[in-house]
Amino acid sequence: MRIGIDIGGMTVKLGLVDGEKIVAKKVVETDSAKLAPEEVIHNIATAAIALLKENQVGEKECESIGIACPGSVEPKKGTVLYANNIAWENVPLLELFAQYMMQDAQMQIPLAIANDADAAALGEVLYGAAKGKNNAILLTLGTGVGGGVIMDKKIFSGYMAGGCELGHMVIEREGKLCTCGRKGCLEMYASATALMDLARTAATNQPDSMMNEMCGNDLSKLNGKMIFDAQKQKDSAAMQVVDTYEEDLSIGIANLVNIFRPEIFILGGGVSAQKEYLTDELQKRVNGLCFDVKYGYVPPIVTSQLGNDAGIIGAAYL
Repeated sequence: MRIGIDIGGMTVKLGLVDGEKIVAKKVVETDSAKLAPEEVIHNIATAAIALLKENQVGEKECESIGIACPGSVEPKKGTVLYANNIAWENVPLLELFAQYMMQDAQMQIPLAIANDADAAALGEVLYGAAKGKNNAILLTLGTGVGGGVIMDKKIFSGYMAGGCELGHMVIEREGKLCTCGRKGCLEMYASATALMDLARTAATNQPDSMMNEMCGNDLSKLNGKMIFDAQKQKDSAAMQVVDTYEEDLSIGIANLVNIFRPEIFILGGGVSAQKEYLTDELQKRVNGLCFDVKYGYVPPIVTSQLGNDAGIIGAAYL
């Protein structure tokens, strides 16, 4: 048995993992706006102890506890260097977690930590869409664009702490200003946020678009499903939005394929809910963009199988 913990901006998800199955779960509020990091970590440790006790798993039966955390992480030191969405900076997460486990339950269990996207990528390789593969890339299309690279079934993080920032690869010189301070990052074109921005602009410029009708002329209620539904019904504004979005995303995918040469490319996050409807079109575009496509290998583009559980399962096996 192992425990996998996935820290998010709103909630922390904990799972008791046995093989590829999550046999029990707990969810606690992150509440980082009100609580100091020490208090949040104490709450997580308390939930982990409860998860073990409720399922009658003792210290010796729990092989390890892994924690997936957003932001830049230093795995060797067990420190969260910087996590913007939970406002943490230089937080010694593993040290504090171990302290609370010993203080509250006299438990010493091996601990590990990784960036949340890296952990999710590992989960997909071990038990998800990339099971049986050694080399894979996961790109998450949500509020931003994150991702993880797996080489020889291990997380590739390079020399520097923090891991790979796939969403901050520039695809358009002097393009849109990114939150990281650079211009033209993939995140500004391929995130769910970018898709929504494109769609709202198009719907505003074309009031007769089906997208306006679907959201009751309240563009704050427009969502990704509506955009793709309108596109499927040949709405001209939605068709242009999806075409632009898929072209930009394809450029990013092809760049990553050319650099890392993975066996499989996985998409996660909200936009990936379109599954084959999205990946089939992306595959066609990427096939035409990759280097040496005539004689080389272009990986299949698929969507996550583990979904929101990928981070928990990957964390458990760190």
